[in-house]
Amino acid sequence: MKLYGYFRSSAAYRVRIALNYKGLEYDLVPVHLVKEGGQQFSPSYKALNPSGLIPTLQDGDLVLGQSVAILEYLEDAYPQNPLLPSDKADRARVRAFMQAVACDIHPLNNLRVLKYLVSDMHVTEEQKLQWYQHWITVGLAALEAQLHVGGDHSYTYCFGEQPSLADVCLVPQIANARRFNCDISAMPTLVRIDAACNQLPAFQQAAPLQQPDFEA
Repeated sequence: MKLYGYFRSSAAYRVRIALNYKGLEYDLVPVHLVKEGGQQFSPSYKALNPSGLIPTLQDGDLVLGQSVAILEYLEDAYPQNPLLPSDKADRARVRAFMQAVACDIHPLNNLRVLKYLVSDMHVTEEQKLQWYQHWITVGLAALEAQLHVGGDHSYTYCFGEQPSLADVCLVPQIANARRFNCDISAMPTLVRIDAACNQLPAFQQAAPLQQPDFEA
């Protein structure tokens, strides 16, 4: 199994967490998003993933892009250490949370969007940072509120006493928020869950700092 990714990519970070949590061995193939004009645009990589995005998972004959699809595939193909609860309603809640991160928050602050804002829309670095912080704050505030629908949140993780795909997606997004100096003090539940997750080896080993392509 191979995972094509970049140490700083939150989408690749999600997949690394899931692979680690399930105890799956994989080879990491670094794809640098900045060097050489972006290695994700190279003909060899785009032959694997025509979108020129990361991550890409290669498992035997299967080549699959899109982190959420990869996470769902891993859950189906490797059911050990499940990251989706057994109850249908709970599974739907986890998926809603996961997609709020992957579909609502992350795309607005993806590297290609930030580059477009600067290179084509000619926003300043300060304006770019304001854009990033605004959408992170709006998105995470909604997730914080979502966890409190129906009462106070008393679980260790997002939806129970075991991590789920919600936590897998949350932790990289919190890391992004901290990297861009976003104020997340108004999201104490998310901060508490992030801290609990980062006590687990699967999350620790997936962190950007632990990747072979890490650059300070």
